[in-house]
Amino acid sequence: MPRLLREINDRAALELLLASGPLTRGQIGEMTGLSKVTASQTLARLEERGLVEVVGEQAGNRGPNAALYGVIASCAYVAGLDVGPDSVTAAIADINGDIVGEATASPNGHDDPVSIVHNAVMRACRSGKVALSRLRGVVIGTPGVVDPRTGDVRFSFDLPHWHEGIHEALARDLRRDVTIENDVNLAAIAERAKGAAQGVDDFVLVWVGRGLGLAVVLGGRLHRGRSGSAGEIGYLPVPGVPLAEDVKATPGRLPSLAGGLQSLVSSEAVTELAREYGFSADGAAGCVTAAVAAGDAGDRLLDEIASRLALGVASVCVVLDPGLVVLAGEVGQAGGAALTSRVEEAVARICPIRPEVVVTGVEGNAVLRGAVLAALDQAREEIFAS
Repeated sequence: MPRLLREINDRAALELLLASGPLTRGQIGEMTGLSKVTASQTLARLEERGLVEVVGEQAGNRGPNAALYGVIASCAYVAGLDVGPDSVTAAIADINGDIVGEATASPNGHDDPVSIVHNAVMRACRSGKVALSRLRGVVIGTPGVVDPRTGDVRFSFDLPHWHEGIHEALARDLRRDVTIENDVNLAAIAERAKGAAQGVDDFVLVWVGRGLGLAVVLGGRLHRGRSGSAGEIGYLPVPGVPLAEDVKATPGRLPSLAGGLQSLVSSEAVTELAREYGFSADGAAGCVTAAVAAGDAGDRLLDEIASRLALGVASVCVVLDPGLVVLAGEVGQAGGAALTSRVEEAVARICPIRPEVVVTGVEGNAVLRGAVLAALDQAREEIFAS
């Protein structure tokens, strides 16, 4: 029992320092309920393990200044990756979540996922001057369905060479545990931690970019489904639109050809629709940006995109009633409030639920940010448990 209590105290103090930054022994005691003696013993153990150190002093009204304790940022590092068809971006973060190294690698004609990921991780490690052996967690974000039972990508339009056995091969190559996660799920993790869904336990994130994706968070936890297919909203059958038949038999084909809702709001579909309304720009996001900037002249295009998205959002809302819907991805970000307000109105017209629809609040690469956050959770859990 004494050992268990020590472990509980150590974890409580370390979690507090990670969440709140440098604190004095007295502050740690007050915020955790530990006595001064117990707080001192706890900090001594954490110092001995190389996890915390004195980082400064806090002046007091009377007596000597109190020592400020902080987590040693270099006690552990993690890697997060965003894998796409054209490039792989890797970021190395310290235990506080601060990015210390980042690198982007191109496949350059190589089809082997292991070598592509290895090159990106090594370049990011060199950028941050961090040895590969010091990584405590590696999380990789990919498009497609990830089987929760095996950890492998079951199938992906954009990554036809990611198949069964890649998960194990990556772990063997990097010599540590590796987690592969759906990219939109990782974006949702970032949204809840750093974006528009902070403090929200039930929400969905709709990713509108090259393709269409959905992440579901219920009770503060990602809902992946039995086979990892929860959120594959692109396959939603829509009247008048071909069904998504035989898509698994032809990996790599364009999302707009997949049938279902995705064929209405993929990047190619939005670009084609924009041309019909007189907007021509570099990609779907560029077209939507131009429509927003055009004011009244862009209303018809934005209304049509919103109506198409509302078919999927309404279907999700009548089943899950999440309350909050976050639009993310290139097209979602480009549409901003002009698009979210239209989606909200369109959903309210076709179903009895009116969810709050907002644009993502995560800046930069949300998938990469989510991968780093997920890896940090793993690393911190390992430290707490050791």
